[in-house]
Order: sequence, then C-alpha cells, then structure tokens
Amino acid sequence: MIFIHPTLLFLLTAAAALALLGSVVSADDNNNGFSFIFSDSQLDGVREIQPDGQVVHTNETQMAGVGHTFYSRPFRFKTSTSADASSFSTSFVFGIIPENPLYTFHGMTFAITPSKAVIDASSSQHLGLFNRTNDGNESNHVVAFELDTFKNLELSDIDSNHVGLDINSVVSVFATTAGYYHDDNGLFQNLTLAGSQEIRAWIEYDGVNKKLTVTLAPLHLKKPKKPLATLKKDLSPFLLEEMFVGFTSATGVLLQTFYVLGWSFQMNGVAQEIDVSKIPPLPLKKKSNRGKHMVLAIGLSVAGLLIILSGFTLGIVLYVRRKRKFAEVLEGWEIQYGPHRFSYKDLYRATKGFKESELLGKGGFGQVYKGTLPELGAHIAVKKVWHESGQGMKEFVAEIATIGRLRHPNLVRLLGYCRRERELFLVYDYMPNLSLDSLLFNSNSTMILTWKQRVKIITDVAEALAYLHEEWVEVIIHRDIKASNVLLDAELNARLGDFGLARFSDNGNEAATTHLAGTLGYIAPELARNGKATTATDIFAFGAFCLEVVCGRRPVEVQGRHEAVILVDWVLNCWFKEELLDAVDLKLKDEMDTEEMGLVLKIGLLCSHSVSAVRPSMSQVLKFLKKKEGLPEDLDAVLEIREDYSGRLGDASSSAYFSQIQYNTASAPITESFTSSGGR
Repeated sequence: MIFIHPTLLFLLTAAAALALLGSVVSADDNNNGFSFIFSDSQLDGVREIQPDGQVVHTNETQMAGVGHTFYSRPFRFKTSTSADASSFSTSFVFGIIPENPLYTFHGMTFAITPSKAVIDASSSQHLGLFNRTNDGNESNHVVAFELDTFKNLELSDIDSNHVGLDINSVVSVFATTAGYYHDDNGLFQNLTLAGSQEIRAWIEYDGVNKKLTVTLAPLHLKKPKKPLATLKKDLSPFLLEEMFVGFTSATGVLLQTFYVLGWSFQMNGVAQEIDVSKIPPLPLKKKSNRGKHMVLAIGLSVAGLLIILSGFTLGIVLYVRRKRKFAEVLEGWEIQYGPHRFSYKDLYRATKGFKESELLGKGGFGQVYKGTLPELGAHIAVKKVWHESGQGMKEFVAEIATIGRLRHPNLVRLLGYCRRERELFLVYDYMPNLSLDSLLFNSNSTMILTWKQRVKIITDVAEALAYLHEEWVEVIIHRDIKASNVLLDAELNARLGDFGLARFSDNGNEAATTHLAGTLGYIAPELARNGKATTATDIFAFGAFCLEVVCGRRPVEVQGRHEAVILVDWVLNCWFKEELLDAVDLKLKDEMDTEEMGLVLKIGLLCSHSVSAVRPSMSQVLKFLKKKEGLPEDLDAVLEIREDYSGRLGDASSSAYFSQIQYNTASAPITESFTSSGGR
C-alpha cells in the first residue's frame, strides 16, 4: 500500500498542472490501501490514480490555477452515518520549489474530501479546496492538512512556514510552525517547507482515542520519536461514510512548484514506510555539470574578449553604437521583477522595429504593437508608454506593481516589461480579437456578438473584479473599467486589462486627490464630487459597462451640436417608462431572451445607482448573474430614489436609509481611497 515515483508534480502555472515520472513496478488495491509505482508519463489538468496504477485524465472542468490528484476510489472512513471515524495513516515525501526563493506564497494540502474533483474550488488562498461562497460551510465535509508557505493575515496565519488542520475552511483550527524534534537531544529544529528540499511527512489519526499526530523530518532522517504536533480532535462529525484522499494546490501571485515524490496510505493501520533510497532528487538538484559549464563559458568569454580587443577600432565603434541603441535602465525597485524583464532588442525584433504595420491601437498613455517572439513562436502585445507624459512613469510602475503580481484567468497576463532611458514597455499575451469595443462599435467588423457571448463577457469581467476587490490579499481598485480595456482571446473569453490607474488599498486611510481619473460615462457621482476612488466607484463603472454591452451604445453619445446622452440615464428613463427591453441592442432582435436581458439591464442599473451604498458587491453581482440569488424585492423603489438623493441627505444618512435593502449590504464593497495620478 505504497507508491513511489520520481516526480508527482503540481506545476502551479496559469492552469495548475501535474507531471508523473517513474516506472511501473507493481499495482495492488484493496479496501484499506494501495500499492503501486507510476510509468513514465506527463499529465496536466485534473487526474486520478486508478487501482491498477494507471493515471488518467478526468472529465471534470477546473478553473485555471487549481490542481487536484486523487485516488480514484473512495475509502470507507465510517461504518454508518452515526459511527465514529476509523483510524487512518498516511506518509508522503514532498518538495516545494518557489520561483523566487525570496518570495513564497500559498502552499499545498493533503485532503480528505467527499469528491475527487472538488470542482467548485478557487485558486490562491483557497488552496484548491473551497471558494469564496462555500468557505466555512458545514456541508463541505472536508478535512485537510495544509503545508502553508504564506502568512495570510486575513486567515490569521501564525507565520509563513506552518502546518495546519483545516476543517471545512481554509482558516485553520490548529496550526504550528513547521519543524521536527531531534531524537538525540529533543530540541526543536525549524524545517523550511519551501526550501527546495525533500521532506517527509506522517499524518496519523487514532479513531479510538480521537487523536491526531503530525510529524515532519528531512528525507535523510527516520521518523522522529516525538511528533511535531499532537491534537485531541474527533473527526467523526466532519467525515462521511466514504471519502476520497489526495492532494490539492492552487496558483497565487507568486508561482511555486510542488512535488510529491512518494506516498503511502492505510485505513485502520500504519501506512507502509517509504523506501527513501528510491526517492529521486528534485529537478533543481540535477544540474551536476553546472560548474563545468560555467568554467567553459568563462574560458570562451575570455577568448572572445581577446579577439574583440585585437579587432579594428571600427568594430568597437559599431558595437558601442549598437549598445546605445538597445541600452536599458535598471533601478533598485525593479530587482524583484528581474525574471520578467525583456531586453529591448528582443522587443524591437518581435515588433519589426515597432513598425506602423504592427500597430494594434493607441491609448491615453501609449501605443500597443503586435509582436512575435522568434524563439517561442508566440504572439505578444507590446504596450509602449508615452514617455512625453509627465505621469508615464507612475502609470508604468503602477501597472507592473499591480498586474505583474496577479493570476486570474479573466485578467490580461503581464508577461514582462522593459525600460530604456525615455521609453517604457509592457508585454502581454496577445488577444486575437482585440478589445471589446472594437467588436461592439466597429462598423467594419463582420462579427456580431451574440447574446450568450455578451453575457459570458459580462460574467468574465465580474469574476475579474470580484478577484481584485475581494479575493486578492489587498483590495485593488481598477479605476478604468470600460469596453476598450476588456480584451478578447480566440474563444472570446474576456480579460480585464490596462492597470495604469489601478491602486492598492491604503489601510482605510483616505488620501486627498489631485485630479479626477477615469473615463466620462463611467465615473460615479461621488467620484466626480470628491475625487476618491473606491470599490463602489469600480462597481458603478461596471454597471455602465453592463448597459454598454447589452445596449450596444457608448456610455456617452453626442446628439446634435451640444447635447450629450448619458447611457445610464437613458436606460433608467426606459425603466421609468416601463420600456426597459427597448434599450437592448437592435442587433440582438432575432435572439431576444427577455428574462435574462431584463435581469442584466437591472443589474447594470443597480450597480450604476447614484447612491454608492445601494450598489452590491461584486460577489453579490456574480450571484445575481448566475441566478443563485434574486435581485432585491423592492428594486422599483430603490431605482426610483436616485437623482441627487445622496446630495440631499448626505452620505451617512443615505447609507443608513439604504442599509434596509433586501440584499446583504454587510458585505458591501470596501471603500478605500487613493491619490489620483492624472487624467486619461
């Protein structure tokens, strides 16, 4: 009942992957355990381990950033619903390699779950176990042992290197610093989980005495006599009769690679000891010829230098000129972004010298070019920030500091950046269908977005904003949500981009602003009054965006010489006249879905309400869109009280009045404030 294989690997990339390398030795299965070693193969996505030793893909669909590997059959943990949970024991060897040793992030878990897929799990802090809506629910029936390498203050983590017991939630019921006790002197020795080393783990539950023990040790040591932690805890209320066992993990802002090199499991007995002599080294340790290669490289470099020094002066002059052409700037704040820095020469070649023929579009702060990286054959989009702009550097730094650390399938992925003395560049994934507004408003476009495609795009943007506002370790205000900043990939999946105006939370301290930032038609009334951006002002812009997508109209349209029509007000007027569906884009007349179209229009009006306290949070918006919750019962009354209401009552009074709305305003948007960095 043991399997060992050289690399059971969780690759935490945009789509968490798993690789298995080894050779089949045996396969055995019974009601209490298993024993096998894997054959050479490389897999990705969600997979399960079959009793015959085969590792196969499942048909479950997983959100990008979540990885699961579970044994295919459940084990019987209880003889009946009311019975006590049986004893179990597991032992495994694991290794965690951070992308950057200076920065670690969320860890991994050994999990006991009712399902082998955990299909509703989210990435980042949810560790591939839960999501923002079910975290903490008693109906989860999940028991997990987390090996966490990040101190999440929101979850009350004790430190950035701990072992925790999670029951139905990622908030641990018990946690202790990772380490082990020496058998010789009994002293505690810290053990760095993300130390790029092989670590052994033993987790045992005594069903009779209701006792849990957790033990860790380096690979070369035998199991310590004194466990790391002993906890009296009855797991019976949390386990069902049949449960699955396996490992989960998820991507966060910083990438880490997780390896499970060997694993044994046993019900009502002691898990078989792993033969450490069969455990292969982590890939990081396979670079045995690195020193020789370095010596050779240095020798060749010296020889090359001698040849250059003996060359003609003309060659040196040409070299200097070329170096000047591709010269770059590196400052102290950029060190942490070093691995994602592109050379100017590579970007110059990729965009054919930033030719006009490669120009994709122009924005308030620069131009965007299409490029191709020859060595990868991958298409990229290169944003060249206007260096003439006084705010150019601030916007550039903001975008690197924000999107460069985020990982979400509905956010444009920042691949890297480049700086020269007076030129700034950001490199993104190339989106074949460009921006949403190019499809909505380009009269030359042959593609007409269907209603289903539009709803999917709106939901994708809502998912991205919920991540920024509620799931990321800090609250992020985007401040420039609009159709031109929503990009579409080949499958028309929407990704929110352009973080040049984005700001992190300032710990609740409001800061005075100097300029109003945003785009006309998306600017909330309170933002126009006080210039302070909050999550609520983002939600207002999202509401205007919803109406824009459904109506096929720009947020502000000029009629005649001096008259401007504000989309939010126009749709609201349609509502008052009981002609709401007249606002729907005429291009959709052949596929009218009156119920769903009416729902999305109402969500747009609710989000763009002139009183910020009325606007729902993004997680609530997602529940509305996915029809998990209904809109407020008194929506008519809520929408009627709009014009200048907050101005007449004052923000405090309006907030008190609207706290009675029939949806949970206790989880309303956090309202942090930031200093603006200039108009767009």
